[in-house]
Amino acid sequence: MKRRHFITSVLTSGMAFAIVPQFAFETNTNRLSYKELIGKGQPELYGNGYKLRKEAHEAFERLKYEALKSDIRIQVVSSYRGYEHQNRIWERKYNRNINNGLSPQESINKIIEYSTIPGTSRHHWGTDLDIIDAHVTQPSSVLQPKHFEENGCYRNLKQWMDEHAHTFGFYLVYTNASQRKGFKYEPWHYSYKPLSSLYLSQYLNLKINEIITNENLKGSPYFSEEFISKYLNNNILDINPELL
Repeated sequence: MKRRHFITSVLTSGMAFAIVPQFAFETNTNRLSYKELIGKGQPELYGNGYKLRKEAHEAFERLKYEALKSDIRIQVVSSYRGYEHQNRIWERKYNRNINNGLSPQESINKIIEYSTIPGTSRHHWGTDLDIIDAHVTQPSSVLQPKHFEENGCYRNLKQWMDEHAHTFGFYLVYTNASQRKGFKYEPWHYSYKPLSSLYLSQYLNLKINEIITNENLKGSPYFSEEFISKYLNNNILDINPELL
């Protein structure tokens, strides 16, 4: 059975995930604690102006150095985010949506177009980052897909990353594939595959429904079983296949 089909079938059944055989070689140094997987740990992080795990940091520094040769100065907008940071983002957006007249369910659905539920973010792992090109004139709102396409100000960055990022272990997470569901296209969000694929496998062994429902989050009474199952399948798993 293919890994994606196995994961989806287990998700649908509502059971905890079994360990995926292809990751049986993992060492203790590559295993994260429960708290680290949900953003509540104290990971050792590296970087100037951003925070990543050591291996991801070193690979990213090599990537930045090579990009400079093409006159692209990569700047990190966001990297590691702990649980509390993600929760502040969640609460700010939730309250704003409610104040604008949306129902709780409408607010939640709007938030998860781009933002994760606290405890489920890939940014908790220290492997993912959002980037722009600091060599160009900056728009008022930098993380907009239009800036990375066609005549957008970050088009050269996107083209360079499309050609070279995988060489350094980085892959776009939320692609513009027409059949993909879940989070919308994010041409700025990259993940360091050698670590994040391992961490995703470990994360899927957790009882994710408990992480989502037991934290007393804004709107959590509206996290139905159907909603959680859909969120897991679409938002957590429907990513770039290279990262599964």
